Amino acid sequence: MIALREARYQGGYKIWLSFNTGESGVVDLTDVLHKYKAAAPLLDQNEFKKFCLDEWPTLSWSCGFDLAPESLYERTMGKQVAWLKD
Repeated sequence: MIALREARYQGGYKIWLSFNTGESGVVDLTDVLHKYKAAAPLLDQNEFKKFCLDEWPTLSWSCGFDLAPESLYERTMGKQVAWLKD
């Protein structure tokens, strides 16, 4: 199971993420924010950088938008999560 350990704002729409696998990297979420209407409030960078890790831990924002650790791992590390493969 992939889990987030830590997240730090990097500027723009980028976040540095650390995973329970020991891997870490920076993910650019610009395209995600433009794709989903629920993420529209986060186009304001002041709102975007107010993320937190919730109890799951999932990357989430107060507007109700969130991103699962597995999705973030795939985007950040460029690797598919084994149990999610078809």
